[in-house]
Amino acid sequence: MEKETLVIVGAGMAATRLVDELIAAAPGRYAIHVIGEEPRLAYNRVLLSSALTGEVRLDDIVLKPREWWRANGVEITTGQKAVRLDTASRVLVLEDGERIAYSKLVLATGSRAMRLPIEGADLPGVHTFRDMQDVEALARLGAKGASVLVIGGGLLGLEAAYGLVKRGARVTLAHVMDRLMERQLDQAGAAILHRMVEEKGVRVMLRANASHIRGDGCVERVEFEDGRSLPADAVVFAVGVRPNVELAKAGGLAVNRGVVVDDGLATSDANVFAIGECVEHRGQCYGLVEPAYEHARVLAARLAGADAVYHGSLVATNLKVSGVRVFSAGDFIAGEGLCEIVCKDPRLGVYRKLVIEGDCLKGAVLIGDTSSASAYLDLIRTGNNIATIRDELVFEAPQLREAA
Repeated sequence: MEKETLVIVGAGMAATRLVDELIAAAPGRYAIHVIGEEPRLAYNRVLLSSALTGEVRLDDIVLKPREWWRANGVEITTGQKAVRLDTASRVLVLEDGERIAYSKLVLATGSRAMRLPIEGADLPGVHTFRDMQDVEALARLGAKGASVLVIGGGLLGLEAAYGLVKRGARVTLAHVMDRLMERQLDQAGAAILHRMVEEKGVRVMLRANASHIRGDGCVERVEFEDGRSLPADAVVFAVGVRPNVELAKAGGLAVNRGVVVDDGLATSDANVFAIGECVEHRGQCYGLVEPAYEHARVLAARLAGADAVYHGSLVATNLKVSGVRVFSAGDFIAGEGLCEIVCKDPRLGVYRKLVIEGDCLKGAVLIGDTSSASAYLDLIRTGNNIATIRDELVFEAPQLREAA
């Protein structure tokens, strides 16, 4: 049987997982061609922060060596941007003019780092924290002992700030909100994280809305809306990501914030699919790795002929943030009809909060000790009854894993 041609645009974590899953689910069914804009092979973006701190080398975070792609019969092209998608003719055009015909195509174009639309955002010395090139640039700043302002108090901002400190930079982190990681933490948990981050050597400014970046030919100072001003040799934007949808939009596919897909990860064209951070599913865009891996698993099964369905992802965070273990999942703010159980020791940097509805765990926040994270996540996902372990639940009872 002649193989179907499957072209995957994007050579990152989602694309690599899709190929891995598809090779296992439907060996030999597709002639696969992966096209990546970056000159490097796919690497683990989650470990970029560890590469910035110097805990791992950049070469160590490559997902699959070139030999693996070759051994599995996958053609991979790096350093080439896809510039046009002709869905009527089923042809993809690359920036060097090459035209690639496909039977099915998958968009795994990911997302890009955002920059604030403020004066001076394009000055030399303004960086983002998104890829290997960014890590190399930030490591050089640290080696010079530069004074760096990181803008953004979410996961990426905290990781950039901590990595820069570890490399030798003097770092201030400015966040527009009233607490760090407001999407993942409540006030009490964020306060503990705030203290622990500052103990690591990062100065934190809250309610700090940057309005101007000043400098004569390079970054020299950052000004804030409330009149505060801070000298800086460099600025790092860590204010979120934007899905890469330009190729899809120009190709006539349905696009909102992300590339719109149905429960089978198909776009508005039945022969084109999308996975990862470029996707919008039921109005939701996910900027996390686990949903991208769920997309890859479901789509691989569907491409192999199974009737797999993607229902959406439970957003969970389980990371080491600025050297501090943080876990958050589900509804962690107790609203009407929900109750919360809190156990904390600010002195030891330990915080545990569970949100319960009836006899079901609905959300959890852990800081410091996150050893119970997987058990709590299973309970949230399954909705299993916790009545028999409710009293011990917050203390990491051994029965947790049995109940989950």
